[in-house]
Amino acid sequence: MRIAEISSPDLRQTQSQDSVAGLLCKLEAVTTEIERHSPESPLPESAPANLRHGLAQLTSLAPFQNSVKLQIWKLSYRLWNACIDLSNFVRTSSSKITEEHAKLRQVSADLLYLAVDVSGVPSPYFKCASFFYKTGSIWHELRKYDLASNCFEKATDLTSKLEITNVIDREERRLLLDLHIARSKTAWEVADKNLAINLLNRSQRVLFGIAENYIALANQYMYFGKLILSKNEISSVNDALKLMSEALELCEKGLRNVKKPDETLALKELRLKTLRFMAASHLQRDEFDNVLKCVRVLRDGEKGEDHPSSSVLAMKAWLGLGRHGEAEKELKSMVVNKGIPEGVWVSAMESYLQAVGTSGAETAMGVFLGLIGRCHISAGAAIRVVRRVVADCVNGEGARARVKLVAEFVSNDKVVALFSGELAAKERSGMHALLWNCAADHFRSKDYEVSAELFEKSLLYVPHDIENRSLRAKGFRVLCLCHLALSHLDRAQEYIDEAAKLEPNIACVFLKFKIHLQNNDHNGAITQVQAMPTCIDFTPEFLSLSAHEAIVCRALSVAVDSLSRLLTFFSTGKPMPTTEVIVFRTLITILIQQPQNENEVLKYMKRAHSRFSDLGPEHFFGTGEVGRRERNWFALNLWNIGLKSGQEKNYDLCGELFRMCAEYYGVSIDGQMEGNNLMVCKSLILAVSAMLAGEKLSKNPLPDNEVKQAIELLERAGKILLSGSTKTRIDDDQATTVEPHFYFIYTLSAYDLYSRTDNTESKQLLLIKNYANSRYCNTNHLLQIGLNAAEGPRPNTEVATFCLNTCISLLLSSSSPDYQTVALVLRKLITISSVHKGNADDGNDDDDDGVYGMYKKAYRIMVGLKAGEYPIEEGKWLAMTAWNRAALPMRLGQEVEAKKWMDMGLELAGRVAGMDTYKSCMEDFVSGVEKKVQSQGNLIVGS
Repeated sequence: MRIAEISSPDLRQTQSQDSVAGLLCKLEAVTTEIERHSPESPLPESAPANLRHGLAQLTSLAPFQNSVKLQIWKLSYRLWNACIDLSNFVRTSSSKITEEHAKLRQVSADLLYLAVDVSGVPSPYFKCASFFYKTGSIWHELRKYDLASNCFEKATDLTSKLEITNVIDREERRLLLDLHIARSKTAWEVADKNLAINLLNRSQRVLFGIAENYIALANQYMYFGKLILSKNEISSVNDALKLMSEALELCEKGLRNVKKPDETLALKELRLKTLRFMAASHLQRDEFDNVLKCVRVLRDGEKGEDHPSSSVLAMKAWLGLGRHGEAEKELKSMVVNKGIPEGVWVSAMESYLQAVGTSGAETAMGVFLGLIGRCHISAGAAIRVVRRVVADCVNGEGARARVKLVAEFVSNDKVVALFSGELAAKERSGMHALLWNCAADHFRSKDYEVSAELFEKSLLYVPHDIENRSLRAKGFRVLCLCHLALSHLDRAQEYIDEAAKLEPNIACVFLKFKIHLQNNDHNGAITQVQAMPTCIDFTPEFLSLSAHEAIVCRALSVAVDSLSRLLTFFSTGKPMPTTEVIVFRTLITILIQQPQNENEVLKYMKRAHSRFSDLGPEHFFGTGEVGRRERNWFALNLWNIGLKSGQEKNYDLCGELFRMCAEYYGVSIDGQMEGNNLMVCKSLILAVSAMLAGEKLSKNPLPDNEVKQAIELLERAGKILLSGSTKTRIDDDQATTVEPHFYFIYTLSAYDLYSRTDNTESKQLLLIKNYANSRYCNTNHLLQIGLNAAEGPRPNTEVATFCLNTCISLLLSSSSPDYQTVALVLRKLITISSVHKGNADDGNDDDDDGVYGMYKKAYRIMVGLKAGEYPIEEGKWLAMTAWNRAALPMRLGQEVEAKKWMDMGLELAGRVAGMDTYKSCMEDFVSGVEKKVQSQGNLIVGS
């Protein structure tokens, strides 16, 4: 036996640890070399080999302690990050990823795999799987499909060890799908199509109801289907259709499971794309009826926006069925579809003519135009005819009919040909001016349909050269206005797009904005608002005009965006169409009209506060009465929204709103607060009250910094309360002051907050004494404070006793005391005194005398009252508890003390109706005690 084999386990473990440490040092050295390596020069050939050799040695020493695993993880991530740096350089330098780089990625992933079961790292299996997936993707790009497949399989094994739950995040869910798709693509590359499709089918189990997952998987089905279709093999078309059917079914499932509009839009677009390829597959197999079915579904899904390929597919299908009339309709429909490329249109025309022949070419010319074909008519003669026809075209009899005739006339190719060439330039300008002026007359009379037709025909007489570019753009813009007035939004969009191509300016952007607005496309309108400042001729007036247009159309989100962008220009020093405070006020008014916008209102209130803090209140709000009204408008809305948020128990927002409200009310205009200290005080008190209410609702204690902040707010309110500055003279004899319940809320909130600071009891007692001595003191409020001090989470016996004693004094000093409340206070005082007596450690009888004094005080109160005026149940309670207090002294042989309490019980029982029987028993027992002092009896009287 070798010496190494008979060595102790501790020695072997130490040697193993030393070996691991040495290997890690070597691997770290190589990693450091790679990190420092310049990406411009090729990697040293020894680096990947050294890493693989070290990895092999390290693998033989597994398993490892968790600390070693953590070192391996860090080393793996360092190597991976170094690879990322190399990749970034490759992308920027237009170079290709090398095989050596892929080997480094492989080592990094294998290192991570070696310590995948590490503790203390979240989702280690998913992270390791991600490394293998990315490494496999690189091998796939390098066409090393066997290595790529190995990486993908390892990643799949890692993820399959974990139970898939809702805990995994969106990236991890996407990784599961990407792994299946990546394996499928690799299998397809090595001609294992059955496995590739099987892996795609498996992928449907890891879609997790996410739209982008449905889209990714459906696209992969589509890609494989298109690859098969591109071979133009009739035998393989069935396979392509199956794959596309799977893609279509995935889109349908996605649309059933996904609800967000933006996600469903992408799925719908992919669904239509799939249908188009399926239609092409059917056309390739001469299944014309199926082609038409697909086209009908496509057109239903496209909502009138016919895709360029739909008409071509439909036309070829009708031609295949021999229905040339329907094919002709499809061909004609392509003319109005601006999305059809020229090459597609020409191809469709060729297909149509090849099937139909010359019979499809049909001409229809009117008699008048026929004359032009036979006679020579000059451009000047044409102008004279048109001028004669359009005379009084607005108000004359049959004016519209004549205008229609003119429009048809001037748009004929033969007429237009008369004005071609440089020699007819003057006549061409004259015809344009004649048609333009007639169109303008109809526009002013709000006959927009006729006006649009004439403006459109006038463009036939504007040459397509650079000199007339601005004139053509003007024509397209006015046509856009006409169709906007007619609510032909698609045509208006078409014309303004053309105008923007010729002469891009702010007018084009604004008209596009109006189109989106009338089309209820608020997102599109906002996009145009965003584009306005980029125009050379932009002025802030257009943002103001956009906001007004949006408000008229009740597109409040668009108005908000326009106004918020308008606000950004006030700091630039440009001339503005209105004042900044009006923009803020309008913006906030719009936000208030929409529900659940309180946070947005607060955001703009804070922004306005920042602006008037920078500019000064007078520059922002204005001076004098105008400035004060503007300031009060902001403050009052903050107040109202704060109250609403409080009623809805949204206390965090409520507190923020009232704090900001206090800032606005505290603004001085022309050096005058105008009595707003009253509202500042109330706002501060309500802000702190909301903070405490939110704490109670959430059951989460306020952090120390918020407690400190709340105390500072209350101290500001307290200074206003105590300074008497809340008074505002209205006339000679009246003044407004803070309502008593606000002073009570202030006191109760301050009491609660002081209990969380040092010197709690002294601060609380001083606070309550100040309240008791104030003119706002109320017995009900004082009682509530006392009960809170006695029973709250942080009791203060001294404060509770003071409050209750003061309360009972105030009650008894009233002309008509509320004896129900008096009885409640007495009972609470007795309870507090009893508890305090029970907790006393000094051994004297002062506390006991205090309790007896309370009973004596109760007896004196009851003397002279009518029967039932003092609550009977409370009277019984006093009598019974006083009598029962004699029990303990009696057992201890303190007959004098016991006799004192029994006498008190008897006296109280004599003042309470319905206690005659108890009183008789008490008297008998007292007589027995007096006769037999030594005897012991049961002094406890049953209830």
